[in-house]
Amino acid sequence: MVVYQASPPDLILTNAAVITMDPAVPRAQSIVISKGQIVSVSANEAIPARKKNTRVIDCAGRSVIPGLIDAHCHLPAYAEALVSLDLSPRGGIRSLADIQGKIRSAAQESPPGTWIRGKGYNEFYLAEQRHPNRHDLDAASSDHPIKLTHRSGHAHVLNTLALKLVGVTMETADPPDGLIERDLETGKPTGIVYGMSGYLAKKIPPLDDDEMKHGIRLANDKLLSVGITSIQDTTAHNDRLRWKMFQRWKDHGVFKPRVTMMLGVKGFNECRRTAYASFGNEDQLRVGGVKIIIHEITGSLHPNPKKLKERVCAIHKAGLQVVLHAIEEAAIEAACDAIEYALKRHPRADHRHRIEHCSVCPPPLAKRLHTLGIAVVTHPSFVYYNGDRYLKTVSPEELHYLYPIGTLRRQGITVAAGSDFPIIDPNPIVGVYAAMTRKAESGAVVLPHEGIGLVEALTLYTSAAAAVNFEEATKGSITPGKLADLVVLGGNLDELPVEEIKSLPVDMTILNGEVVWERMR
Repeated sequence: MVVYQASPPDLILTNAAVITMDPAVPRAQSIVISKGQIVSVSANEAIPARKKNTRVIDCAGRSVIPGLIDAHCHLPAYAEALVSLDLSPRGGIRSLADIQGKIRSAAQESPPGTWIRGKGYNEFYLAEQRHPNRHDLDAASSDHPIKLTHRSGHAHVLNTLALKLVGVTMETADPPDGLIERDLETGKPTGIVYGMSGYLAKKIPPLDDDEMKHGIRLANDKLLSVGITSIQDTTAHNDRLRWKMFQRWKDHGVFKPRVTMMLGVKGFNECRRTAYASFGNEDQLRVGGVKIIIHEITGSLHPNPKKLKERVCAIHKAGLQVVLHAIEEAAIEAACDAIEYALKRHPRADHRHRIEHCSVCPPPLAKRLHTLGIAVVTHPSFVYYNGDRYLKTVSPEELHYLYPIGTLRRQGITVAAGSDFPIIDPNPIVGVYAAMTRKAESGAVVLPHEGIGLVEALTLYTSAAAAVNFEEATKGSITPGKLADLVVLGGNLDELPVEEIKSLPVDMTILNGEVVWERMR
């Protein structure tokens, strides 16, 4: 038995199959909680005396795991997606006609001039096998400005009215980090733009407060229902305005999971001038590292290597964590170069700079990540939801090194996971299954040798996810003294056939020692 302090318990979980993620006490049967903290983790016979109003939950042999952490996600975008048109394959979209039908229905219910937003379309699953364009959208409505967002979040489609309102014309130059697709014969914009999320966010009116709050409530309920008790929002344009938005959601109690908000470059520059006002409870809301997106949308690396090194060095010198979006090999190499440059000029132990995604990573590059002490935050659920597309569209050279979680871990790299929601469904249990089996939704297997074991897969969403955010002292394992964030699953992970793990429900989510979500049974 491990005991942190003697304190009258508020909550006791008994008869549980506890997977603690704590190497000192890997398994247990009961957990005692007081004042939002874990007091003891023990066998059933060690349960202490309780006070009159202590709640006792008999877990009846079900697994209890630490509260799950999504280490890479985009909460405001997810909230917007939940109140926008669902254009994903799961939403029944199989063709451009299906997209047009949803837009027409929305147009009939909205006054002319009202923005219509749609999220999650995936050209791979459309009968036409292409992106929609402005003409497709104009055919559905020319009286409403329309913005559709691709499943990746990095491409958008606007109709003619929307293009006019955001100021994209035949004469508009491509932004430095984006691309306006144009008709090869006329030179006119097709309506499809790449890498211009920040530009559009400045030009398109945001959802009003009531719509956004409704979306946040929906997001809150969804995340709690899948056992997520903490998130790390890695949106590249997070700034002081976003910080105040997160504060309001916390103040009003509409979003319960704990939040770390990464800063964008603008947010970092603001922070250098004036520190962000503290929320008052850093366990609930805190500022994290600084996000930089490295991409090749325009055909060359952006930012260019010189500018990237300067930005990374400035963030590193300020004592902050660098959070680098890098998907393919060239971008990951550039990220390594920039971090190495910063470390040589300003040596710092335990910096925990991160690479997000790290999708295509050969073993020599993985070795370099380990040498530089870089952590990786990746997405095992992508293998499940996108695996069939990867097998058909990714080149054999890249496919061989796609999301190599097993290789990264064997190199000694700290690997954590996130869903990247709203890109895919946030359920971490699906990610655990995918990390173990490497199976796509169809059952096709993507690099089975990169699969890992159950406890290793849980690590991605618990202890490792806490560690990449400097929170291992308070989160990530069921250990006396840590925050009482727990998940009671609908079965015993040790006894469940592997194929059933992906559909295992969460029965109860406990946050700060309080049951905040419970499945109706």
